[in-house]
Amino acid sequence: MEETTAPKKSARIRADELKAFRCKNLIAVLENPSDLRNIGTVIRNVNALGVEKIYVVDPRRSLADDWQELRTGKKLSDTSVSAVKWTFLKRFDSTDECFDHLEKLHFKSIVTSPHVKGKASIFLDEGDYTTHAKLAVWFGSEAAGISDRAVERAEMCVSIPMFGMIESLNLGTSSGIVLYEVAKQRRAYQAKYRLRDQRGARATPLPTVIAPKVS
Repeated sequence: MEETTAPKKSARIRADELKAFRCKNLIAVLENPSDLRNIGTVIRNVNALGVEKIYVVDPRRSLADDWQELRTGKKLSDTSVSAVKWTFLKRFDSTDECFDHLEKLHFKSIVTSPHVKGKASIFLDEGDYTTHAKLAVWFGSEAAGISDRAVERAEMCVSIPMFGMIESLNLGTSSGIVLYEVAKQRRAYQAKYRLRDQRGARATPLPTVIAPKVS
């Protein structure tokens, strides 16, 4: 019995230790992804980078509505390297349904795209991602990118500067780059302040990195 429960106990201790590093009120949104393997990769990025949740706009209904069912399913568990067990996921039937839900909870949204689409647009490193108390970062599908409707309802468009002949990155790579920068900024902010607008300064800042284990 001890051999069976020990790994679970160890995992729970690790999860509790990481709570202070999780970026509160930061959600990654995938809009109409076409490949379950890419969903798994993004879930892995979300978990590793300390993003709080992931939403998926899934009009094909390729995912279950129940997170507990997704946690125990083999496909997402394998492709996310079990990260789905530790990362809350919620699915939506449409882009507007997801935006309505986010706005009801007072989230502001930004979309990621390599091209400007009629919206205030900045490069990733130019942005201050601590301005909004609640932030959702949207990523488009592998084939079509972010939709015009998502651009229309978002606050601004963010792009990754690229300097090669190929001006695109796959979903796993782009989500990792963007979420790293956003999470890094928000983690540094919440380490210094308990409240928005730089109020509630902490007497002792929280740590923002975890020391690597000595092997």
